[in-house]
Amino acid sequence: MDVGFIGLGLMGRPMALNLIKAGHRVHVWSRRRESMQPLLDAGAGDCASAAEVARHASVTIGMVSDAPDVEQVTLGTDGVADGAGAGHIHIDMSTIAPAAAQSIAARLAERGIVALDAPVSGGESGAIAGTLTIMVGGDADACARVLPLLEAMGKSITRIGEAGAGQVAKACNQIITGVGVASVAEALNFAARSGADGAKVREALLGGFAYSRILENHGQRMLERNFRPGFKAWMHQKDLRIVMDEAHRLGVALPAAAAAAQLFNGMMGCGMGEDDSVAMLKLFERMSGGAGE
Repeated sequence: MDVGFIGLGLMGRPMALNLIKAGHRVHVWSRRRESMQPLLDAGAGDCASAAEVARHASVTIGMVSDAPDVEQVTLGTDGVADGAGAGHIHIDMSTIAPAAAQSIAARLAERGIVALDAPVSGGESGAIAGTLTIMVGGDADACARVLPLLEAMGKSITRIGEAGAGQVAKACNQIITGVGVASVAEALNFAARSGADGAKVREALLGGFAYSRILENHGQRMLERNFRPGFKAWMHQKDLRIVMDEAHRLGVALPAAAAAAQLFNGMMGCGMGEDDSVAMLKLFERMSGGAGE
C-alpha cells in the first residue's frame, strides 16, 4: 500500500520505519529536513510538502505536536487536503483535544477526505518495537481498511467510536499515566528519604496490589536515574493541559489530574521539559530539600 507519513520526530520516525519494514511504500515529509534522512536511507519517497505526500498515497498519517500543527499539515497551504484525491484517508496519530479532532475531521470531510484520530501510547520504545497501543476514532469501514498499517505500528488497536473518541481515550490514558508517574516518583522519593532501599521497596510493591506497568518500567528507570527522553515531560504537560481544558469545558472534576498537571508545570519551571516524564523524581527530591540532579 502507498502511504504517506508527515512528522518524523521522536515517535514518527520509528513508526514510519516500521511501515517500510512491513513492506509498504512510504512517502515522507517533515518540516525539519534532517529528520527525513533515516527514512530516505531506508527507501522512502522524498516529498517537498504534505500536499505532495498526499498526491503519492491513498492514505496519509500525521504525527505532529498539537492541534495547530495538525490543522496546518492537513488544511493549511500545501497541506494534505491540497493534494489528496476523493476517498483519501488521513490518520492523525497526534494527541490533540477531542473537539479539535472532530472539527478537523468535519472540515476534511467537506474536501472528500475521511479522517481518523488514532493517538498512541507506548512512548519511543513502543514506537521502535512496533508495539504501540492505538486508540481510534472515526468511520468503522475506514478503520478496517487501514488496519494493516496500524498493525505495522502497534499491537493493540481499538476503535473507540466516532470522530474524537480516540482522543477521549488518549486523554484518559494521560490522566492515568500522569497520576501514575507522580505516585511512583513520590513513593520512591519517600522510600529514599526514609532510608529504605528503593529497589527492594519496588520489588516488594511489584508483588502486591500496587503493581503497575508504570511501577515496573518507569520505577526501574527512576532507580537507574535514566531520564533520557522516551516521552518528554513537556509533551505530558501539553497532554494534561488538553485534559484540564476539556474538564473545564465539560464541568468535570479531575482533582488528581489537576495535581499531576501542576507537578508537570513544576518540571517545566525547573528546566526539565526535555527530560523524560520519569524525571519527576528529581522534582520531588528538590521539593524535599535534595539536589534533584
